[in-house]
Amino acid sequence: MLSNHPERTESHPLLSASTPEALHQKAMLIHDRLCQVYGCPIPYFHHDSDPLSELVSALLSHRTTNRSSGQAFRQLRQQFETWEAVRDGDVAAIQAAIAPCTWPEQKAPRLKQVLQKITERRGELSLDFLEDLSVPAARAWLEELPGVGPKTSAAVLCFSTLQRPALPVDSHHHRVAQRLALIPSHIAVGPSHVLLFAQLPPDWDGQQVYDNHEVLMLHGQKCCYYRNPACQRCAVLDLCPYGQSRLTQSSR
Repeated sequence: MLSNHPERTESHPLLSASTPEALHQKAMLIHDRLCQVYGCPIPYFHHDSDPLSELVSALLSHRTTNRSSGQAFRQLRQQFETWEAVRDGDVAAIQAAIAPCTWPEQKAPRLKQVLQKITERRGELSLDFLEDLSVPAARAWLEELPGVGPKTSAAVLCFSTLQRPALPVDSHHHRVAQRLALIPSHIAVGPSHVLLFAQLPPDWDGQQVYDNHEVLMLHGQKCCYYRNPACQRCAVLDLCPYGQSRLTQSSR
């Protein structure tokens, strides 16, 4: 798909953007180009996932593949009729149900603990109330739960039926952003959430923020690989210091 785009081997004036305004302009140009490649608006991966179900899904997905975490989630739902049943269930049974994901022996007690904590704080096992909070307040509430960090809180708000403008950053998204110099190379995934979200227009809705995450993630999966990225067919090569340097070295 990317091969249909002409190569951009010359550097763009925004290649070395460093000021907030220049980084914003660069981020928007990258977003627009990648949207042309991957087709925005992008349909939501989960069409009817309520925020509590999305939280469970996100907790299972830590350090595992989408396929494995998806299987673990489905097995959990098949074995337990409700999230209340998971909350009150036996840890060993929960662990057996989520066995396809990584570290089920750690995730099973943590999941039970999170569901208990939500019930203690709210008097019921539901996260629907998050719709009435601002995005910062909703993320802060979620991040007080055990094991919930910026990526998980953003995923709950962005990927669920809430469809709020919160930006998750996964490993692919993070790698592409670093190579494009949208964030410094030393910035870890967690702190990158604030920096990358600040580059987006403040009036963007949930779909637009979702699209931004998706196109950067997809670009990491389909072109900007961890090893041997396909820089020669990259739609944003002229904006990428990493790609420009790599192709220069290969031509020597």
